[in-house]
Amino acid sequence: MEYIGSQNASRGRRQRRMHPNVSQGCQGGCATCSDYNGCLSCKPKLFFVLERIGMKQIGVCLSSCPSGYYGTRYPDINKCTKCKADCDTCFNKNFCTKCKSGFYLHLGKCLDNCPEGLEANNHTMECVSIVHCEASEWSPWSPCTKKGKTCGFKRGTETRVREIIQHPSAKGNLCPPTSEARKCTVQRKKCPKGERGRKGRERKRKKPNKEESKDAIPDNKGLEPSRETPEQRENKQQQKKRKVQDKQQKSVSVSTVH
Repeated sequence: MEYIGSQNASRGRRQRRMHPNVSQGCQGGCATCSDYNGCLSCKPKLFFVLERIGMKQIGVCLSSCPSGYYGTRYPDINKCTKCKADCDTCFNKNFCTKCKSGFYLHLGKCLDNCPEGLEANNHTMECVSIVHCEASEWSPWSPCTKKGKTCGFKRGTETRVREIIQHPSAKGNLCPPTSEARKCTVQRKKCPKGERGRKGRERKRKKPNKEESKDAIPDNKGLEPSRETPEQRENKQQQKKRKVQDKQQKSVSVSTVH
């Protein structure tokens, strides 16, 4: 018993000489730790990562690696390793899942510019395929019209339309026109009364009929003559008498000359 006790004591002294700062009462998932360096090893399934605090690094044990690191499991330790300098998050050393500002993600790599045939999406910061505009088929031509009417003319216009079914990306081909118009000729036909436009009705109101215009002209033929006063009648009679006398005098003077 004394021999066994002396062996245990010597083993304990040897361990203290090998790891003088190792503490057995660690917290936060550490299996072994140091007062100066933090965790030295982690409990099973936890990842060991070094965090920089000022000029020194502290060992920490976490259930998953922080952003900017990727985890690797080894037989003796699970370790977090920092991603590449241009990578914000990564799956492993050679495959980035999100790039830092100013870089575009393409097939797990962070690029300054996207390859030919691709364009940069500044919202997702990824290299994406160029999308060109797509339009539907043309609709049938509309009936021939003029000023919104389908009658009362010989030459008019007909139109057709189409819809945009895919808008283009920044470098994609622009969309074509969505409407077309062309001249058309039809056989003139009279408009029914109900199809006359507002302008036609207003024009009709402004231009009165000939019969109405005739009726509007004052006609004095059927009016009774205004009544004359006795003085006016007497003056007229005197004027007539003077005219008769003047004629008689002229005839007398002509006869004496002969």
